[in-house]
Amino acid sequence: MLLTILMILDALIAIGLIASVLMQEGKTSGMGSLSGQNETVFSSSARGLDALMARFTVFFAVLFMIVTVIIAKITN
Repeated sequence: MLLTILMILDALIAIGLIASVLMQEGKTSGMGSLSGQNETVFSSSARGLDALMARFTVFFAVLFMIVTVIIAKITN
C-alpha cells in the first residue's frame, strides 16, 4: 500500500518537474539579438517568472530524487 502511494506521488512529481522545465524560457532566445529580432515585450516579468520556474524545477528535482531513493530502499 505504501509503495503504491509513493509510486503515484513519484509520477505526480515527475509531471510537475516536466511542466516546470517546459515553462522556462529557452536560453537560446537571446540569439535573436544578433539579427535584430530581439523582442522585449515581456522582458521585465519574464525574468521573475523564469527565476520562479527555475526554483520550482530544483524543488521538483530534489523531491523526485528523494522519493525515488525511498522507493528503491523499500523494494530491496
